[in-house]
Amino acid sequence: MKILLQAVRIIDSNSPYHGKVRDILVQDGNITDIATDLKKKKVNKTLTGIPCVSPGWLDLFACFNDPGFEYKEDLESGMAAAAAGGFTTVACMPNSKPPIDSKANVSYVTRKTEGSIVDVLPIGAVSQDLEGAELTEMYDMKESGAAAFTNAFQRTTNAGMMQRALFYVKPFNGVILSHPEDRSLSKDSQVNEGLVSTQLGLKGNPSLAEELVVARDIALAEYTGSRLHFLNISTGSSVDMVRQAKKKGLPVTASVTAYHLLLDDSIVSDYDTNYKVNPPLRTKEDIKALQKGLLDGTIDAVCSQHIPQDEESKKSAFEYAEFGMIGLETSFAVLQSALGKKVAPETLIQKLSAGPRAILDLPPLTIDKGQVANLTLFDPDRSWVFEKSHIRSKSVNTPFIGQEFTGRVLGVINNNQFYLN
Repeated sequence: MKILLQAVRIIDSNSPYHGKVRDILVQDGNITDIATDLKKKKVNKTLTGIPCVSPGWLDLFACFNDPGFEYKEDLESGMAAAAAGGFTTVACMPNSKPPIDSKANVSYVTRKTEGSIVDVLPIGAVSQDLEGAELTEMYDMKESGAAAFTNAFQRTTNAGMMQRALFYVKPFNGVILSHPEDRSLSKDSQVNEGLVSTQLGLKGNPSLAEELVVARDIALAEYTGSRLHFLNISTGSSVDMVRQAKKKGLPVTASVTAYHLLLDDSIVSDYDTNYKVNPPLRTKEDIKALQKGLLDGTIDAVCSQHIPQDEESKKSAFEYAEFGMIGLETSFAVLQSALGKKVAPETLIQKLSAGPRAILDLPPLTIDKGQVANLTLFDPDRSWVFEKSHIRSKSVNTPFIGQEFTGRVLGVINNNQFYLN
């Protein structure tokens, strides 16, 4: 297949064409030419009116729930949502039933998604059945295609198990993804602990529940010398601790969700369960600290934390509703709306592409002749309204329906296929 992108601005700090407007010819999945005024001869598809192209984006945290919870999301609908959101690669969390805790379950995901326009990277469980009792055979899962390992949905992993897991992955340079939350402090919590939780009469999740685990796991990473990534930190103190760990040269990285860069806890005052997420929406001061950490390099990546929930799980009293919102289709728009006026596009794109790829130790992507065509097409300045019809996920648990955004994903190219919104 031949695809011609005409007059598109290349956003890729590692490309010799960065910032330049060029035509790009993609043939059989590779970039074969980059120039001005390339001829359309014998091209299968010509794409015009696309302002920007970058290396394909990678989401570090998405739940596809397959097998076991396909009524919320399956691999096909998850990949469709990812493509619509500009992601050519997705790290799939292990919260299926059975969970991704063996090489057979890793292979189930890789076989079902092989050759698709979106590359799905299974994340293996640290403990069997995500129960926190016995370690899984992480090396076997890695050999079958697992990109990293986490016990995110058990949340609290005791210090001994975390230490053993970090030692286990060190020989093959694996990375443990930590969801920092001490549930003995956050049990039964609904929102961020503070003025809003008091006004609403809801149990609060204290910042300390996150920060204690961040401090503990940084100490364990220093002790073991192993790679550690914090999924979706949400407090200013967590940012400061990661910043200090990096200054010490520790192999520690961190990500933040797009919506934690935009929304604070005051927005839950109308009890909209779509804002019930974990970690909870924090304060305006935390948002400022997260944004600063993103821009100064403390935070390495932005992710969707795409957690589909069926209607029954969300349409209930706030304290009984499940946590999470879908985010693949809206992450770029939310990120651009939060920070697009403050920084150049390449700064944000780095947090969606090169940053998360480095965390998973994947080869870097670049836009140049002879390189693989793994591309995201977007318009950072387009104003648009997110409607229910834009959702490709099976679930619709998002507070953003009807929201006007700046920044629109237009499509993706990957694995010799293309998708356009």
